Amino acid sequence: VQLVESGGGLVQAGGSLRLSCATSGSTFRINGMGWFRQAPGKQRELVARITSGGGSTNYAESVKGRFTISRDNAKNTMYLQMNSLKPEDTAVYYCNTVPKWGVWGQGTLVTVSS
Repeated sequence: VQLVESGGGLVQAGGSLRLSCATSGSTFRINGMGWFRQAPGKQRELVARITSGGGSTNYAESVKGRFTISRDNAKNTMYLQMNSLKPEDTAVYYCNTVPKWGVWGQGTLVTVSS
């Protein structure tokens, strides 16, 4: 499964961004999916995950109430709506299958200025 993240950019604190994860594989709809991020000098962390059908989601405490994960299985695409962004949200964001990861994409950089 090829993963292509997009939608990152530079935004002021308090702003919003919507990330997209486009996949090429035909198995997208049977996989749980997650959004991860890696800040400079830090380990990659899971920030949100969604079940294959989209009926259940989970979030890291640091983003709960601000980020919303969703997916459109007809379009083989997953999204991350990020609101009330903070400087500490600055990172490269990646998508991947969960719980077992596949090949990582190039990610999309989110920079939140204070």
